[in-house]
Amino acid sequence: MPVSATSDPKQAIGRAPERLSLEERLALVGKFIALEIYTPEALPLRRIEAIGDSVEECARQLTARGHDPARFEFSRLGPPY
Repeated sequence: MPVSATSDPKQAIGRAPERLSLEERLALVGKFIALEIYTPEALPLRRIEAIGDSVEECARQLTARGHDPARFEFSRLGPPY
């Protein structure tokens, strides 16, 4: 049985929030996600780059992967509808 973001939130990293299944989205309500900020120089893909229970946790994940957290926006996932 494949692991999904329902049982392991880290499985959502690299995926667009819109591509999460209904079950995954419901399981992740209240989690914070980090998405790269759009700039005129870069049109980033809207992919989840970090996910956690706080902005600080997301920033730690980004830093550990060599990213600058200042280049990301953080938002809390709400219900899918």
